[in-house]
Amino acid sequence: MKKYILFLFVAVLISSCTKQTVPQAVEIEKQTFVFSIKGTDTLRLDKYDIPSKEINKPCVLFVFGGGFVGGARTEEYNVAYLKKLAEKGYVGIGIDYRLGLKDIKDRGVSNPADIVGALLDAIRMAVEDMFDATAFVYEHAGAWGIDKTKIIANGSSAGAVTALQGEYMICNNAELAKRLPGGFRYGGIIAFAGAVANGSGDLTWPVNPSPIQFFHGDADKNVPFNKALLGDAGLYGSNYIAGQLKKMQSPYYFYEAENAAHEIAGSPMRYNLDEIGAFIDKFVLHPEPLIIHTVAEQIGKPELEKEFDFMDYINTNYN
Repeated sequence: MKKYILFLFVAVLISSCTKQTVPQAVEIEKQTFVFSIKGTDTLRLDKYDIPSKEINKPCVLFVFGGGFVGGARTEEYNVAYLKKLAEKGYVGIGIDYRLGLKDIKDRGVSNPADIVGALLDAIRMAVEDMFDATAFVYEHAGAWGIDKTKIIANGSSAGAVTALQGEYMICNNAELAKRLPGGFRYGGIIAFAGAVANGSGDLTWPVNPSPIQFFHGDADKNVPFNKALLGDAGLYGSNYIAGQLKKMQSPYYFYEAENAAHEIAGSPMRYNLDEIGAFIDKFVLHPEPLIIHTVAEQIGKPELEKEFDFMDYINTNYN
């Protein structure tokens, strides 16, 4: 009898140890708000969060891509990314912004110098809208459980340009930066294939930027990996900016994809969540004075052309 009882005890113990736990579905709450109305444009943002009593969460404010011609905050892959951020314990926010180049062909803008001017105007417009969305989030941070010092600007392609350009404007005390709350700085910047545009020569950083995480392919034909110049105007990509930051000893995390093109504008949203989480942890939540440069190479991939000039940018994006 004792042996039988012992056998039952061991059997139950083994069963309890090997029984698989079915993961509980995480309920993500989505709320939509109007943050600005500009002429005929009503600009909205979507907040993705797991309802809880937790406070002081980091917030990732995401700016979609599309060459300032198209794209939308509600596109499936953008929404999926924001939900993944919410699952990680962040507040994910996707925003609208006005597309300053959506009618560039209808306007008949074709001269390279005119395209540069139109591009600079479109970027300024997008940054203005990102700043207004940021101010709206800042105003509601307490009610939404967001740490005001941990708001991260994140973007893909044109959205990455917007996020980097916004930080550059803050560092240069640009007039547009006055739309932000006094003394505000982003907790960090995450750029998927981005650049900074400047119409008057090289980039200058009077103060160090917030920590930046770059993802970029060195064979990108949509946004320069290094830089592309047309007269005094230029687009300065991730590799160029990282070189400047290294000289300044300003913290950054550069994920360089060798022999990769513009797919790096979207792939980190699916395949690099661990690296994004590491950046947020080491550079934003628990800041360390770090420079991290990771080089990833896909084995066996055919070699891609890597030369890039401003006409490549125009031809790829607007022709």
